[in-house]
Amino acid sequence: MNKLFFSSWVNLLHINSNLIKFVMQERKSKRMVVRSYFIFFLGAVLFLSSCSTKKKVLGSNAHSSNGSVLTDASSARGKNFSGSRLDNYADLMSVSAKKLNPQLYSFIDDWMGIPHRMGGQTKSGVDCSGFVNLLYIEVYKGNLPRTSRDMEGIVKRKKVDKLEEGDLVFFSFGRNGIDHVGVYLHNNKFVHVSTRKGVIISDLSDSWYAKTFVDAGSPKI
Repeated sequence: MNKLFFSSWVNLLHINSNLIKFVMQERKSKRMVVRSYFIFFLGAVLFLSSCSTKKKVLGSNAHSSNGSVLTDASSARGKNFSGSRLDNYADLMSVSAKKLNPQLYSFIDDWMGIPHRMGGQTKSGVDCSGFVNLLYIEVYKGNLPRTSRDMEGIVKRKKVDKLEEGDLVFFSFGRNGIDHVGVYLHNNKFVHVSTRKGVIISDLSDSWYAKTFVDAGSPKI
């Protein structure tokens, strides 16, 4: 009788021990599942936030989507552009924002910093005449010749002090005549595609552009 009772008691303890182990394993498994979900959720949040940060950084450096202005004009050195996009462009050129064509500067802002690529006409790379062509189609609804030299052949020539926003400015960087074109903005500033810096705003008064400047005028379109 005692042996039977003792044996039953041992078996019961064994069953209880296994049951406890099972319950503990279940609890541990659930904790692991919960922990896995938490780690996954945390990882997803960090990933999304890192993508967001990356987009902001790219926007800041490649384009002016954060309101910055890309320029190599000597008159802009040390300037801090902290206003709205249009106000920043107005500040760079020392004019009232009311004098600016919002559609023009929206286009410039969208292309700012796009790299130079000979023969290119996309945001993976664009050359000077390709950029001017796209700008005129988008902003002024007009078509221009494909090359800077041919563009120069259809302009009504103007002196620099008579230039207006949207006029074309031409340069000769080599020995074969006109080989570069940009779009005049205000107060000697113009937008163009630099071979080293991409789409950028420069100043006709700066020495490099002053000595290579050839002609300017309004295109007949």
